[in-house]
Amino acid sequence: MEILNNICLDIVDCEHKTAPIQDEGIPSIRTTDIKNGFLDFKGSNKVSEETYQKWTQRLEPRAYDLILAREAPVGQVGIVPKEQRVCLGQRTVLIRPNKQKVYPFYLLYLLLSREIQHKMKVRASGSTVEHLNMSDIRNLQLPDLPSLKIQQEIGDTLGNLDRKIENLRRQNETLEAIAQTLFKHWFIDFEFPDADGKPYKSSGGEMVDSAIGDIPEGWHVGNLEDIADISIGRTPPRKEPEWFSNNPKDVKWISIRDMGNCGIYILDTFEYLTQEAIDKFNVPVIPENTVIVSFKLTVGRLAITTETMLSNEAIAHIKLIDNFLNAEYIYLFLKQYNFDQLGSTSSIATAVNSKSIKSISILLPCSEMIDYFYQKVSANFKKIRINTQQIQTLTKTRDTLLPKLMSGQLRVKE
Repeated sequence: MEILNNICLDIVDCEHKTAPIQDEGIPSIRTTDIKNGFLDFKGSNKVSEETYQKWTQRLEPRAYDLILAREAPVGQVGIVPKEQRVCLGQRTVLIRPNKQKVYPFYLLYLLLSREIQHKMKVRASGSTVEHLNMSDIRNLQLPDLPSLKIQQEIGDTLGNLDRKIENLRRQNETLEAIAQTLFKHWFIDFEFPDADGKPYKSSGGEMVDSAIGDIPEGWHVGNLEDIADISIGRTPPRKEPEWFSNNPKDVKWISIRDMGNCGIYILDTFEYLTQEAIDKFNVPVIPENTVIVSFKLTVGRLAITTETMLSNEAIAHIKLIDNFLNAEYIYLFLKQYNFDQLGSTSSIATAVNSKSIKSISILLPCSEMIDYFYQKVSANFKKIRINTQQIQTLTKTRDTLLPKLMSGQLRVKE
């Protein structure tokens, strides 16, 4: 066995206070910014140069250092990319591998392996609030390490898969951002092309009053329940585990966590329900190509189903009944919708109810404009779906290879 502290040059705790943040600056990594080997800078807090210098006095993070989450989610770890300055946020730990003993990417995937993740969670579960203390981290027991050459082969193989996955995710973000920008230009700013190809509103297009303010003449405003059959998911009794399954032959059952792990299109779920459960508890079935939205606990997560699915009771299903609308328009509309206006989201137990989802006011352009818009964005959505399928395949490949490579059951050449 190997001890983590023995193969590292430094293992340094974060400052136990919140750094002052600002709109621009150096990313400050919180535990929620650490995701399966990567650091997510998109939503990270930012700190000034002065704060950075103060917060990195113990050890300044550098390329290929690891950052580990001590709490929520315990054990998540990411690697610092080249040419990226970062600051440690609360409840994080900086790990600097000794490159004479361990290849940084190998250590990254070793810490992400099921065996080591389990060890960290067992250690963390002993306290009131799940967390790892510094002694737990420094004395974390690891399996014996293979040669540096083999470590590099394994680390680079898994790293290449993850980089492909990350590139596809970023491509999806860009494609979605393009569609969102066009949606805003046409359906919020009302600068869609008029009959002469000019921006409608700024070219003097006729506007009329509505429940949501001035809208183009000939357009309407309705409620979601006017254009869709809205149903709510259901959860069989948890004390009766026979209704739940991990068998892909059963029906995929969506949770809010699943929606947090997917992009626009949801392909996979952590759990399934048996057909017997669906029949016995009358669980509403969600058709393919249906927009779903979370409205409890975490409000406003969105996705589009890719096959017949199910969900729990915290998720609403927007099954369109008007043929001139499409799932992509509904998705983009709700993506920019301010769900806070539906009710208080301060309570942990509740947020908005299904009635408030049904009563959401939605802009209903003329069918010609919906069709024209879909022509403009359909290629983006098609590519996003293809990319999402590739991400799923690559992720399953990585998850299959990781334990086999780490245990020595499989070598890269094989």
